[in-house]
Amino acid sequence: MIAKFELEYVIHPQHNHRVDTHRTDDPVEAEDFLMNLLVVGARIHAIKHEGAELEAGQTDRMLRVAAERLASRLLGRSLDLDSVQVKHRFGFAA
Repeated sequence: MIAKFELEYVIHPQHNHRVDTHRTDDPVEAEDFLMNLLVVGARIHAIKHEGAELEAGQTDRMLRVAAERLASRLLGRSLDLDSVQVKHRFGFAA
């Protein structure tokens, strides 16, 4: 059975060319994994859904959600704000 989401990435693109794949059926886990890839500066090669690569707009939406969740988490932690305050001040959802 094909995993619902497949994320293809390279962890240290400046030193490594091996493409790894993370597979999951959970869309929230896929976004969490994308957040981690963004934090470490990994090169994201492809995001696939049920074996087919997502269109550019869909990939961009998934990356944007992951980036906004990451920004929200970082702002909340750094400024000691709860999710409601972060949303009010910066417009990022929790």
